[in-house]
Amino acid sequence: MPSDDPGYWFPAKRYGWGWGPPCTWQGWLIFILYFALIIAGIPLVQRVYGDVRFILFVTIATVVLVGICWLTGEPPRWRWGKDEH
Repeated sequence: MPSDDPGYWFPAKRYGWGWGPPCTWQGWLIFILYFALIIAGIPLVQRVYGDVRFILFVTIATVVLVGICWLTGEPPRWRWGKDEH
């Protein structure tokens, strides 16, 4: 669901809490970098340091992604369909 405000990188989901797919090139870049980091972490972190550190690596990367979504996305709140403004 595209946002009315072009300043947001991540629009709010229509149903539930959180953000949907990115709506700007900056958002897509962050999203692609996140997945590339996770994929690169398999041989670089998991195989070298083991599963526990890989899980920690993925957790930290996900917290950073959520932080970026929080700062650059629409304010999160529970939504249930179309807004009634």
